[in-house]
Amino acid sequence: MSNSAPIVEFINAEKHFIAKKNTVKAVDDVTLTVNTGEVFGVIGYSGAGKSTLVRMVNALEPATGGKVIVNGHDVSSLKESALRTLRLEIGMIFQQFNLLQSRTVAANVAYPLEVAGVDRTERRRRVAELLEFVGLSDKAKAFPSQLSGGQKQRVGIARALATSPKILLADEATSALDPETTADVLGLLRRVNEELGITVIVITHEMEVVKAICDRVAVMEHGKVVELGDVYQVFSHPGHRATRRFVSSAIKDRPDPDVLARLRHRHKEHLITVYVHEDGGQGERITDLLNRHGVRGGIIYGGISEVKERPFGSLTWGLDGEPDAIARFITELGTYTHVVDLGTADAPLDGFGHADLTDVVEEGK
Repeated sequence: MSNSAPIVEFINAEKHFIAKKNTVKAVDDVTLTVNTGEVFGVIGYSGAGKSTLVRMVNALEPATGGKVIVNGHDVSSLKESALRTLRLEIGMIFQQFNLLQSRTVAANVAYPLEVAGVDRTERRRRVAELLEFVGLSDKAKAFPSQLSGGQKQRVGIARALATSPKILLADEATSALDPETTADVLGLLRRVNEELGITVIVITHEMEVVKAICDRVAVMEHGKVVELGDVYQVFSHPGHRATRRFVSSAIKDRPDPDVLARLRHRHKEHLITVYVHEDGGQGERITDLLNRHGVRGGIIYGGISEVKERPFGSLTWGLDGEPDAIARFITELGTYTHVVDLGTADAPLDGFGHADLTDVVEEGK
């Protein structure tokens, strides 16, 4: 768990590239902190700037402007020798594993220790310890070509932990893996955080990854952080349209445009989507309000999931009754939870009282 002290700080950080005489702002005025001991997610679609941002932590991509402070050091002001020392405190794992094909598993894990000048006896002890931690003691003499994708990533994690880093950077570490293997690797990263106390920064384009292991998340678009917060808060109250798209991809509880069209074809009632949060009692509350306003209603779509072991989701209801009674019901229900008014098949709404619903539904609202 985080102790709330920052271990990484971006202060108005920028990274510019020159492409065909044009300046591209890969990271554009980013200010955020990563706290010691947390699992922090950075999510964005391709080109959002998330990988560039994480590479600024170990100065593989030096900042063009602003500051990047790691464990109290402004990395942009460090000399190369000091930077090499700091990098020993920062491990990194990659999407394509980046293993040395001519070396055994044990030799791959030992490589950072060799570079750091650790003696052979200590290297062997540390390698054995790490291979046991990642569950690959029996693969010490195997070569990368003999391993599965999940095993290769476990070797990558062991190698990244070799120098006992304080920070682990995971750049799309599960993108090349199948769902079951992804779950295993994410479980291992959570162990790295909880058992070893290492701060983990996860770069991903998959909200399922954020949902599974992250404590907080920053959403990036066009080089900027457009949303930042506790994972449950971001899932349950997404404010930016990019965030809503990610949340919709991870929690299949809200009808997409095709599903909504089919629902409207089958159900001529007034449709609403009701957000379900962890406070509980919403089912009884809705039933009470339906009875009080003389409205009949039933669930026609939705689902409840868990985010950080806290329930969250939404349910789409079909309502039947007098229009004024339905309007009063929706208004009062809206004082307890978030309600998206989708109108009827003959008079569809976008949740904001607008007849044109295309843009909002496509963004997963």
